[in-house]
Amino acid sequence: MLNEHTLNQLRALRLDGMVHALTEQASRSTAAALGFDERLTLLVQSEIAWRDDRRLQRLLKAAKLKVSAACVEDINWRASRGLDRHLVANLAGGDWLRQAHNVLITGATGCGKTWLGCALAHQAARSGFSVLYTRSARLFGELQVAHGDGSYARRMTQLAKLDLLLIDDFAIAPMGAAERNDLLELLDDRVGSRSTLITSQLPVKAWHAYLDDPTLADAILDRIVHSSHKIELKGPSLREKDKDQ
Repeated sequence: MLNEHTLNQLRALRLDGMVHALTEQASRSTAAALGFDERLTLLVQSEIAWRDDRRLQRLLKAAKLKVSAACVEDINWRASRGLDRHLVANLAGGDWLRQAHNVLITGATGCGKTWLGCALAHQAARSGFSVLYTRSARLFGELQVAHGDGSYARRMTQLAKLDLLLIDDFAIAPMGAAERNDLLELLDDRVGSRSTLITSQLPVKAWHAYLDDPTLADAILDRIVHSSHKIELKGPSLREKDKDQ
């Protein structure tokens, strides 16, 4: 019989995974046949697995992914989409995040840009990286409010610390001078130290003209495009056919 006082002490130490494993072992006769070292090893492994799972759940909750169920295992490899298996496999490995590289995903409406971005962000969280999803318009709207209420510096510091910032639907609406300046500041804080994933209907080659300010466009694109991995999705909209992208 388990000692309830001992279990309470383990809970006080926040060893919930070990408590769960001990309770499970107590209900199985096979556990009694194991030696002390074997049972201790199982308890430690259970605690590690428990903590890893809790951390992943915290990271995913904080990420606020638009498509929370998206994952690289479910990618639709339809030939017409133009996906490079080798590139996606490398991205899934996470080296781009460790090297602070960026990912730029472009393509027409409905071709799966957001889904793929969320799948890569989900994989990043699995690997222990902090992630945040945001739509471009919402991000710049929040920064505009932050300018007014005095929280701009604090918010920019928070964004700069994220291992991966996913900016969805970039260049979907005209960008003014304030948004261009905020984007440059945001990217300048992240370049060389953190990764940014951007999705857009507009091809990368058209971003310079879209930004409509040669000097700032040069500075912004130098920080985005340098050391970036580009994925150009092709084909018709997948929304009318299925939800697996």
